[in-house]
Amino acid sequence: MNNKQQNWYSISIEAKKEAEEAIEFALNELDSLGNEVNIFGEKQIEDLTVIGYFNAKIDNRILQNKLDECLQIYGFSSDAVKSFEWQKIENQDWLAEWKKHWKPTETEKFIIAPPWENVETSEKVVIIIEPNMAFGTGTHETTRLCLRAIEENYQGEMSFFDVGTGTGILAIAAAKLQISNLKSQILSCDTDEDSIKIAIENAELNNTNEIDFYVGSISAETPQFDFVCANLTADVIVPLLPLLVEKTKKILFLSGILVEQENLVTEKLCELKIENFTVKTDGEWIGIIVKLLDFNSSKMKS
Repeated sequence: MNNKQQNWYSISIEAKKEAEEAIEFALNELDSLGNEVNIFGEKQIEDLTVIGYFNAKIDNRILQNKLDECLQIYGFSSDAVKSFEWQKIENQDWLAEWKKHWKPTETEKFIIAPPWENVETSEKVVIIIEPNMAFGTGTHETTRLCLRAIEENYQGEMSFFDVGTGTGILAIAAAKLQISNLKSQILSCDTDEDSIKIAIENAELNNTNEIDFYVGSISAETPQFDFVCANLTADVIVPLLPLLVEKTKKILFLSGILVEQENLVTEKLCELKIENFTVKTDGEWIGIIVKLLDFNSSKMKS
């Protein structure tokens, strides 16, 4: 961000408390520079304000359409948002204030922290992620589901493919767990060019420069990997499933799927004659771990 910029803009969105995640998702989709949440009064109060910061004011119709779209994805109607208001912010170090509220996130094996936090630990693996407009800072349920799947199922000699990498956090996690003398290929892709730039920067922050990044998606030319992680959305995952299965040797993890969308994905797995899968839940989201070693072995024999 250019510190010489004279002003920025903030959008304050008053909404029902349960819609917080959907609104933050919408702001991130609109390339918010950062978000913060103000909750009114005690916990039993139903409303909150989500504030997003931008380089320039976004047309209200574009904002409303994105809010409606993301609310629908999370299962809310448009009336979950009560009002919104734009403000011009004079040149000030608001980013420094926002950073005060961004704290490290912990899982069983990992600590995900921003670069300005000094994290000292000998027990957990530290992943440094610069929080910005790319998806995947460790705070979202889908990212946590993926990290848990890696913690529980990834073995240090496995090759790894991260489809829809966002900030690169999942590929970095796999790279951090690799056995130094048995390193296998780690590949990451995203259809968004800016996300790939951010992911490469994060890989450099973590000294995981062995990760290969590219702009694009999985394709027929993609080689097979031991572990494939696809943190996308259900509407993207379903048509890609045959290809994701084909390119996975051992373990496929699918996330970015809402609880009510579970059948969309599991029915497609059953169509592909895959029965060895387990559904994990975190809040409104699920992850599906698919064990493919036996499936692929029997397929090769037939």
